Amino acid sequence: MSETRILIVDDHPLFRRGVRQLVEMDPDMTIAGEASNGAEAVEAAGTLELDLILMDLNMARMDGLEALRQIRSNGVDTRLVMLTVSDADDDVVAALRAGADGYLLKDMEPEDLLARIKEAAEGKLVISPQLAAILAGIVSGGRAAPADALSSLTSRELDILRTLARGMSNKMIARRLDITEGTVKVHVKNLLKKLGLRSRVEAAVWAVNHGVS
Repeated sequence: MSETRILIVDDHPLFRRGVRQLVEMDPDMTIAGEASNGAEAVEAAGTLELDLILMDLNMARMDGLEALRQIRSNGVDTRLVMLTVSDADDDVVAALRAGADGYLLKDMEPEDLLARIKEAAEGKLVISPQLAAILAGIVSGGRAAPADALSSLTSRELDILRTLARGMSNKMIARRLDITEGTVKVHVKNLLKKLGLRSRVEAAVWAVNHGVS
């Protein structure tokens, strides 16, 4: 297997250095680049070969949320996890709905952070434990009743919902179901609309809460 290539985006050089040292303790991961603000992150995401982006939320020039939106708008679907000090409900919800694949807090123990980074690189949904209640609350207002929502899904959409519940990336889903990534994206978009949800993370939580596995 090739090394997991990671981009660190943070406006504090010392923190970037700390994350680099932590990540490089694992022989299967390497830092492919660094960015000090959102604008640099958008550029790097479009030019570097990356498997995972770790990005701060509050930065000068362009914050992490705007950078996330632009990265996704540019069609880049590299796994992206917010790594920040903010545990504000609005920040968590905004990031996940904008397309983040996880949300981790900087005050995690180093070994726990490294484990979550590895899980994110493997295509799993990662979120700091203390934010779980916020994440569950995101989907509590879903408009569709569970039975009606599930019955509206096609068999293929249900297959993909199950993979989302396992935190799998589009690439992993495509490989598992032997379809293209483009087809996966279409199915994800359709099932989100049917479930009245706004992100794949919400769909994953909804699926787990309703026994879809």
